[in-house]
Amino acid sequence: MRIEHARMHAKHRGHEAMHAEMVLILIATLVVAQLLLVQWKQRHPRSYNMVTLFQMWVVPLYFTVKLHWWRFLVIWILFSAVTAFVTFRATRKPLVQTTPRLVYKWFLLIYKISYATGIVGYMAVMFTLFGLNLLFKIKPEDAMDFGISLLFYGLYYGVLERDFAEMCADYMASTIGWCSDSTSSASAAGALWERSRRVPTAKRK
Repeated sequence: MRIEHARMHAKHRGHEAMHAEMVLILIATLVVAQLLLVQWKQRHPRSYNMVTLFQMWVVPLYFTVKLHWWRFLVIWILFSAVTAFVTFRATRKPLVQTTPRLVYKWFLLIYKISYATGIVGYMAVMFTLFGLNLLFKIKPEDAMDFGISLLFYGLYYGVLERDFAEMCADYMASTIGWCSDSTSSASAAGALWERSRRVPTAKRK
């Protein structure tokens, strides 16, 4: 055993320096990549938002199909279908008068659902940590899986909904000439919502 141990040390002699170099290269790559991402976001925010939104929207689909997460896949397909339709309506020119209301209602609904789902998931995790799940005769593994799943759904679709809402608001604001450097997506969306409410009222009068 001593001979084998000595042979192993002789075989791997000098690998410590190589491992240190690999760690330094990894740290340098992470720092440079972070700096490049920050510069990209500052100089070209629209392309940065589009690429990151597309990756966050599509990449989970690969793991869902590979790991057979059918529940997530069904919810993802439903969300993607309705969001694609709403986004399609928001990017049309000329802009239909009812489109801002449709966009506002859809993303507000997703926001409320995501918020409530995240809160319920967080409460389930905390109750499991404090052992309250035993009062309902629920196994800790099942309760924790339930809470983490709800937290993931709430966070994922909440962030995805926010990015899609900002993109749609930017498109609609630029279509009607409501966009400026000092106007945010949220204020533009609010103005468009008020406009969609007032136009039908004015027509009826």
